[in-house]
Amino acid sequence: MSELRASSGSSLEAAVIGRLKALDRLLPLWIALAMACGLGLGELIPGLGHALGAVQITGTSLPIAIGLLAMMYPVLAKVRYEELGALRGQRGLFASSLILNWLIGPALMFALAWLLAPDQPAYRTGLILVGLARCIAMVLIWSDLACADGEATAVLVAINSLFQILAYSFLGYFYITLLPQWLGLHAQGFHIGLWPVARTVFIFLGVPFAAGFLTRAAGLRARGRRWYEGRFLPHIGPVALYGLLFTIVVLFALQGHQITHDPLAVARIALPLLVYFAVMFSVSFAWGSALHLGYERTATLAFTAASNNFELAIAVAIGVFGVTSGQALAGTVGPLIEVPVLVGLVYVSLWLRGRFGQSRSGGGLAAAAPLP
Repeated sequence: MSELRASSGSSLEAAVIGRLKALDRLLPLWIALAMACGLGLGELIPGLGHALGAVQITGTSLPIAIGLLAMMYPVLAKVRYEELGALRGQRGLFASSLILNWLIGPALMFALAWLLAPDQPAYRTGLILVGLARCIAMVLIWSDLACADGEATAVLVAINSLFQILAYSFLGYFYITLLPQWLGLHAQGFHIGLWPVARTVFIFLGVPFAAGFLTRAAGLRARGRRWYEGRFLPHIGPVALYGLLFTIVVLFALQGHQITHDPLAVARIALPLLVYFAVMFSVSFAWGSALHLGYERTATLAFTAASNNFELAIAVAIGVFGVTSGQALAGTVGPLIEVPVLVGLVYVSLWLRGRFGQSRSGGGLAAAAPLP
């Protein structure tokens, strides 16, 4: 922890980066390599798409479905569901998180998607799906690196996990179909039904959620937290990254032609994401400061609101629109942009820490559950 409190910028950067495991620290590189590998496979194996789609689960090819489930299960096995009761005395933090995550965040992404991608309905829809998927895993990394309140972060992650199962499909239908109609926006033929999203959320979030919850409950009861978080989670954690990279390889293998013929597509998707992360982090930090939550809980609020569950967004985009859709591409670009941006925001958060004065300790990486 002493490294993270160092005053010089160079030592601060070394401390933050050094705390990340190699898999996490180089995640943008792994994603870029997976994209390149997928593009290469798409050129070398023209019949790859037909082979991958031979066996399907609710319209999603079996290999892709396996990759998506592999992404979600380790993430949901890490969530500390047993700490849900800890926010009873923190109603201000709890209410603020719900407002930022489920009202302001989706509305902001909706506005940015229509403003910056008005002529790209597929990318626009994919961005909205990303905005609706609130972060439930990687935020634990950013929160601990920023010395935020680890217990509060774990509780908010658990709440977001439960809320996504209940609300994601309804919000998807609202922002993609209903709200554009009410506002008189021309959706260019892109509408989404409630059931396709609900079915996909049930399969790719509900099933791994149940498996993760049961795994955690059984592991804690049988061996205790020290073994579960110190021994078991580090073994299954990397599976989430492998599932993500496998999914990206397949996505880009199937989308290679579109990407190579429209190289600006990634840039068109990246711009709204960059603006989104910056605005959500700034608004959340100002919100926490105005409520006098203190640095640790303000940082928790900011990173919880600024992060997104790109695994779920990818799963829904593939399940509803198909593996070769622009929506799936938008979801895939999400982690490529989010990881380096959020690492940068960790530095910003630690710089802002001094403006809050002395705050109680309680964050820190020593208390964090291992992450993929």
